[in-house]
Amino acid sequence: MIMGLGTVHVVGAGLAGLAAAVELAAAGRRVQVYEASHHAGGRCRSYLDAELGCRIDNGNHLLLAGNHHALGYLQRIGALDTLEGPPDAVFPFIDGETGRRWNLRPNRGAVPWWIASAKRRVPGTRAADYLTILALRRADLSATVVEMLNQRGRVFRFLWGPLAVAALNTSADRASARLYWRTLEETLGRGGAACRPLVPRDGLSETFVDPALAYLRAQGAEICFSARLRALHFASDYVTEFVFDSGPVGLGRDDSVILAVPAAMAARLVPALTVPDAYSPIVNAHFRCAVPADSPYFIGMIGGAAEWIFRKREGLSVTISAADRFVDQPLGELRDLLWRDAALAYQLPAHPVPPARVVKERRATFLASPVQLLRRPAATTRWKNLLLAGDYVDTGLPAAIEGAIASGFLVARLVNEVAAAPARSDRHWPIWRKSKTVNERQCALP
Repeated sequence: MIMGLGTVHVVGAGLAGLAAAVELAAAGRRVQVYEASHHAGGRCRSYLDAELGCRIDNGNHLLLAGNHHALGYLQRIGALDTLEGPPDAVFPFIDGETGRRWNLRPNRGAVPWWIASAKRRVPGTRAADYLTILALRRADLSATVVEMLNQRGRVFRFLWGPLAVAALNTSADRASARLYWRTLEETLGRGGAACRPLVPRDGLSETFVDPALAYLRAQGAEICFSARLRALHFASDYVTEFVFDSGPVGLGRDDSVILAVPAAMAARLVPALTVPDAYSPIVNAHFRCAVPADSPYFIGMIGGAAEWIFRKREGLSVTISAADRFVDQPLGELRDLLWRDAALAYQLPAHPVPPARVVKERRATFLASPVQLLRRPAATTRWKNLLLAGDYVDTGLPAAIEGAIASGFLVARLVNEVAAAPARSDRHWPIWRKSKTVNERQCALP
């Protein structure tokens, strides 16, 4: 432990909170983690489904080799070897209407010569079709994806549109063009080496959660489950007290607070905090069935109800992002509809439908629209010992694993920078200054 410094209290053990706690513990800080539920991981975890009789992930999350925050986190907790995937960037697709299959195969380098190869790009498209994506660079802050791209083109229907939905969990007619461009810059823009897909070998908890908890305990961090935070008490420019169901917890003058809870909860706890207040749903369906071990790790579907189908240890798992049109359908109808797509993709019998679990998340992520992006708060607050972490915080990244972990790393760095600054009575968080690029921020110690 670094002596002479206060405790860092991390409220929330989702990926943002775990990432912050892990980085702080690695730096020798005294860390206390509080989680309202009886498990960690938030939306990124595995659990035993009694009806299916097997463990399932509560959602499907695809990592890319260029997600340096997520991979740095896994390296820190010793879990990099729990990922698996193809040796190169290969994305298999199927047209749900015609049954035609193809692979999108970006080349490893940043110069995208793959668009000149008919074997690597979407069938029926030309190399010139892909250059239209450059229009996103000129996008106004208020522009949506469809306002900048021709949605009637084949490359939009079979690539740019589906990728926007998958990356932002927002339909292309509502999604921010600027955020989508930033996402493409960090993935396809860096070449196939950054796009190689990676998936957990066993499950989300085995990759992201269990190793983190073990690491934190080994570093002496305290982790409290079933600790629901009801209120924060403030005095002047400091948080002075937590109020949990079990009672109040006072904070010392040198203690720090990282609030890594969902946006709506943060808004209830922190006065006058503006957060995104519109959400986008996700529907997942988990099927227990036998799948050949040499099948693709995942398949993208165009023109079906399903969008991405993932091969799991004990079956198939289907995801529909931006699922507004499906979220109110009866579970039985969704099960049958999504199994038809999954069976087609993996060439399995359509009947009988195997045992299934359909999960609807109505508020899975914030809506990544231009208006909602303006509501993303900074990590810093006007209280000297309070920081915010979560996928809704303004990292310039979408509300996915990479963004959540990036926010946790950011607040951990801020806590450590303040601790390293010369002691003085008015010590406070680094000042945030907007850079010229939207949603990118830079900090400097005063």
